[in-house]
Amino acid sequence: MARHRFDPSILREYDIRGVVGQTLHAADAEALGRAFGSLVRGQGGTRVALGYDGRLSSPELEEAVAAGLRTSGVTPLRIGRGPTPLLYFAVYELDADGGIMVTGSHNPPDHNGFKIMLGKASFYGRQIQELGQLAEAGDFTSGDAQDETHDLSELYLARITEEMKIDPELSVVWDAGNGASGELMARLTDRLPGNHVLLNAEIDGTFPSHHPDPTVPENLVQLQQAVRSGGCNLGIAFDGDGDRIGAVDENGDILWGDQLMLYLARDILKERPGATIIADVKASQVLFDELARLGGRPLMWKTGHSLIKSKMLEEQAPFAGEMSAHLFFADRYYGFDDALYAAVRLLTAITRSGESLAAFRAALPPVVNTPELRFDCPAERKLPVIEEVGRRLADKGAKVSAVDGLRVKDSSGGWWLLRASNTQDVLVARCEAPDESTLDRLYGELSEQLRESGLEPPKRA
Repeated sequence: MARHRFDPSILREYDIRGVVGQTLHAADAEALGRAFGSLVRGQGGTRVALGYDGRLSSPELEEAVAAGLRTSGVTPLRIGRGPTPLLYFAVYELDADGGIMVTGSHNPPDHNGFKIMLGKASFYGRQIQELGQLAEAGDFTSGDAQDETHDLSELYLARITEEMKIDPELSVVWDAGNGASGELMARLTDRLPGNHVLLNAEIDGTFPSHHPDPTVPENLVQLQQAVRSGGCNLGIAFDGDGDRIGAVDENGDILWGDQLMLYLARDILKERPGATIIADVKASQVLFDELARLGGRPLMWKTGHSLIKSKMLEEQAPFAGEMSAHLFFADRYYGFDDALYAAVRLLTAITRSGESLAAFRAALPPVVNTPELRFDCPAERKLPVIEEVGRRLADKGAKVSAVDGLRVKDSSGGWWLLRASNTQDVLVARCEAPDESTLDRLYGELSEQLRESGLEPPKRA
């Protein structure tokens, strides 16, 4: 295979992702397989797990990746269609030297891409750029490997349910959003105690019912209606490739990622007092304060699922999560983000505590906050703006965490955040406060800092 140049826009921080037929083609998938296979061969590896999601373009891209792997001398361990966590599971179960998942995650139907593991670790950041350089140099290994086919679905379902303890009186609505979790969700609920109502379980890459992103409230409307009309205890939703979870309580009210984290962390801390629990900088102060009150060691870290997973290993933390509802269990599990497993753990935690999600939400300290505010900023200005604001805040003696951008804590207990996106030419902001008037003041402080750096502040939703 000749040298290959990827469109630079598809080489992202955490994955490779583009628009099919525009910036991403089957030739890119084959080159990716060849380049990654060569990298694996260079480290003494010979076997790479390969899976794909339910997008219309995924089978063709998966076949092209497999061809590239074979030509590099690496055996593709083809696990078929399913959610991304099934691919992660395959890397462990088959003791593979790496893994490639063909998935567009929660992006629009005409998008697709690849999530990659090298060994059992995330493959991201500089590694992705180096993969592009390897392809452009044409520095490929050669070989003639053969496929292996593995159906791990039954082993996977047995693994995620082996320790479940679920109240048979629970009534749950499940929404796969026509994403890659649908078939396994249906098989999972067949073996769970309780009453289960399934929505959008058929895998359909056109996503006819709603977009499969449970962090967007409008995508949860169907789930909320089904929970309310059925008098159910809760609803659970998944994103397009099944590594993120959404949930609503019996009233149909949404629990955000940090609230789900706290509910689940309480259960873990009962058995592992003093454990480190990691959350990203966008999470509520309520989460960090409550974790400390419960005897845990809360650790604020950078946003990004690969960054969180790496920090978990470093800290030997049993549990971590992001506001985007990537939830990572190293407590009796592998440490990767798996929404079907998180759902089983959530139902088990509800059963063990006896506290409904609505009662839990009502008992939390009240706060008000803005949604995540994303606004355009030229690439060359993203980091300088953060630095400029940081210097001005230092001159004022403000209380600032610089773990990922700037998180500025107020004497009221409120805070505001400004950070640069790792994947787009945007800045990201968020504010939280104990009441609306304080929230207005904090948003005003953020806006003033942005104007001083020549940017128009984002409008509040």
